[in-house]
Amino acid sequence: MAIRRSRVTFWASGVLLVAAIAWSFRSQPVPVDLAPITRGDLRVTIDEEGMTRVRERYVVSAPVAGRLQRIGLQPGDRVQANSTTLATFLPVMSAPLDSRTRAETEARMKASQAARQQSRVVLQRACDEATFSRKELARYHEIAKFGGTTEERLSALELDVRMREAQCRAADLAVQTADHEVEAIAAALRQFAPSASGRLPTAITLRSPVSGVVLRVHQESETPVAAGTPLVEIGNPRELEIVADLLSTDAVKVKPGVAALVTGWGGDKTLRARVRLIEPAGFTKVSALGVEEQRVKLRLDFQDGEHGSRKLGDGYHVELSLITSERQGVLKVPTSALFRIADRWSVFALRDGRAAQREVRIGERNAIEAEVTSGLEEGDEVIVHPGDTIEDGVAVTKRG
Repeated sequence: MAIRRSRVTFWASGVLLVAAIAWSFRSQPVPVDLAPITRGDLRVTIDEEGMTRVRERYVVSAPVAGRLQRIGLQPGDRVQANSTTLATFLPVMSAPLDSRTRAETEARMKASQAARQQSRVVLQRACDEATFSRKELARYHEIAKFGGTTEERLSALELDVRMREAQCRAADLAVQTADHEVEAIAAALRQFAPSASGRLPTAITLRSPVSGVVLRVHQESETPVAAGTPLVEIGNPRELEIVADLLSTDAVKVKPGVAALVTGWGGDKTLRARVRLIEPAGFTKVSALGVEEQRVKLRLDFQDGEHGSRKLGDGYHVELSLITSERQGVLKVPTSALFRIADRWSVFALRDGRAAQREVRIGERNAIEAEVTSGLEEGDEVIVHPGDTIEDGVAVTKRG
């Protein structure tokens, strides 16, 4: 009887040992990170670095060769049009102009005067168009009171008014520049015109063509200068724009009027801007890695009233997020859960504690999320960052 009991105990112990060994070799669930499929807003952006710059800048140059006197202006000093003296220099004591050179200079004077007249015509047309746009906006505001138009139409008209007014201001500045060009050539003619005593004028004074602020002083100390040497750069630092170089493959996704978020400029507030111009010609730029890239230059206008103008200046660094698409209430999946099988997107969804490979179709996407158009439902859970150990049907458990 004792022997029989020993045999039973022996066989029972063997069965338990085999069961323990089998259990130890049983595949354990793979710990994974899970993310739910939810509905929400999806914003698709193109991120790029940019730089602020004064929209309208003027570089005053030496009209003729001479000796520049020391310039007392400093960057940041305010100047008044046709009043503030920018530079004074003594012209080179050269022989009077010969007949051919004088005829050429007089012809340049006539051409400059004609260009000035043309600038005045452009100014008149631009201001007339701005006046018409303002009247058209006022008329549509009256129509809107009776529900005869849309908010989109009013926004488009307001944008058109701002653009027309900006064109009018730019045309006015062009007229002032043309006036300055005429004065510069007239100064050259006066320089070489013999006076009653047979001597040339002793000095030439250059005054500011526009009102604004001194941005840069290219030549500060007294020194000989050649004709055309840049002396002082003038602009209005409150009329800023943003310039960005975009990859040509990204530029085709952007059009004028696209909104942009401005960050990384040094302040806590996110500023807003809007694309004004996409230049039609691209250029080649070598990246930091030595790769040649085709780039396209974009120009953007600030939309905020102050737009940090009291803090931002010419040549400041900013970071841009150009909004190419904004969708509301879409089904979203983390892009870290997506992987490709041939030319189709797939995910591993959680089904009864196991990974189930599901084919999905996606729409718009950014670096973090993607829109799901089919293949998943709201509330489903998917595996993010699936590794090589994840296959269809593998048991998984949520990482603790």
